Amino acid sequence: MNTRYRIVFIIAFLLLALSVSLSVVNYSITLASTQKQLKNSSLPLSTDNIYTEIQKHIIQPDLVASMMAQDTFLKDWLINREEDGKSIAEYLDSIKNRYGMFTTFLASERTRNYYTSKGFIEKMDEKNPTNNWYFSFKQFPDSHEINLDYNEHIDNSMIMFINHKIFDSNYHMIGATGIGLKISYVDEMLKRFRIDYKFNVFFVNKNGDNVLYERGINKLKNLKDNTELYSFEDQILAKENNLIRYSKDGEEYLVSSKFVPELDLHLLVEAKISDFTHDVIHTFYLNLLLSLIISIIIVIIILILIKRYNSKLENLANNDELTGLPNRRIFDDKLKQVILLNDRKLLDVSVLFFDIDDFKKINDSFGHNVGDEVLKRIAVIMKENVRESDLFARWGGEEFIFAFIDSSLENSEIIAEKLRKSIESDKELHALTNYNVTCSFGLTSLKQKDTLESVLKRVDKALYEAKGSGKNRVIIS
Repeated sequence: MNTRYRIVFIIAFLLLALSVSLSVVNYSITLASTQKQLKNSSLPLSTDNIYTEIQKHIIQPDLVASMMAQDTFLKDWLINREEDGKSIAEYLDSIKNRYGMFTTFLASERTRNYYTSKGFIEKMDEKNPTNNWYFSFKQFPDSHEINLDYNEHIDNSMIMFINHKIFDSNYHMIGATGIGLKISYVDEMLKRFRIDYKFNVFFVNKNGDNVLYERGINKLKNLKDNTELYSFEDQILAKENNLIRYSKDGEEYLVSSKFVPELDLHLLVEAKISDFTHDVIHTFYLNLLLSLIISIIIVIIILILIKRYNSKLENLANNDELTGLPNRRIFDDKLKQVILLNDRKLLDVSVLFFDIDDFKKINDSFGHNVGDEVLKRIAVIMKENVRESDLFARWGGEEFIFAFIDSSLENSEIIAEKLRKSIESDKELHALTNYNVTCSFGLTSLKQKDTLESVLKRVDKALYEAKGSGKNRVIIS
């Protein structure tokens, strides 16, 4: 039994080890493939897709603002016709509506007047904090910038302004113009990138300042705020595209950097690797769980099959296949135990040995099939005439044996006579052979110091005497 279960547990262990090994190998391959795909395909392609979106929603407005700064009408109006407020309002309104901008504006250097599509708004003053953007922009070395600001004259929400300087023919600044986009609009776009692509998208200028980012999500003000990322500053702020991998707080990140010359900003697309490998890890644990469940099911099935086949093997080993009676081996083992008990305490045990008279004649006259049916019928009669405590078996061929436990020799003789008569008068046996089948019986009682051999020798002698004295009788030795 222990060996059998040990084999089952070994099979279960090997099966589980195989399942776990395959799951681990599959997990490693899939994880490496996912990371490789993210690095070589998904992230670069997504960066290009995001750049296309940026072109549509930010670069196009920048081009519109650049076009306005180069417009000869705007330059002529600032130099010669600024008193005509209606025409500039119509111009700014037409640009706003044509390109779907939130607002368009113009600031005059000569008069310090500020205009929108609604016309004149205010006169700018260096002492007015809301006008700081213009005077700071004048000192800005580049010809354009992106500025995030509030403008109480336009809207109470934060607005992203794309500012462009206007120059005369001598390259003197004569004003500033541009467009405004609601920052909520930009936020929605960056939020969509985060949700749809699982990427954190933001823009930094050449100083590493975070200029455009999703409000409330990205807390980075400058690359220096992220020490691990800042160590790659040269690659991030380079003009060529770069892919960077860094670790922070136990997480791995990939960052794709792309210079956007139209905005003079660097587009950074950051991916947290665990966001893309989460499904792989989840699948790995699911596979482990399924492997465990399947292994348990297989072990249970194996145990059931082993128990079933073991029961069949034990039945074949302990019982006669034809009659279903216990066989000689199991009878010998049990009788030996009874003999050992008898050595310590004398028991009332009788042994009855009998065989079918002229059985060879039955086989020769009616065939072995009828002979087998006779044997099976006698086995049934035997079971009907014994107690649960008694031992009985098919000894071999046409021979059968009993051991009556706790039964005196006299009582055992009565049982033997009853059994003899039951066989002789059995109608089913008569129907098989057309005559009364009889048996001869030898009976003896167990004595102290008996052995299995001595008991069997004595009872076999009694059976031989029964055969010699005319058969169909019980002889006691």
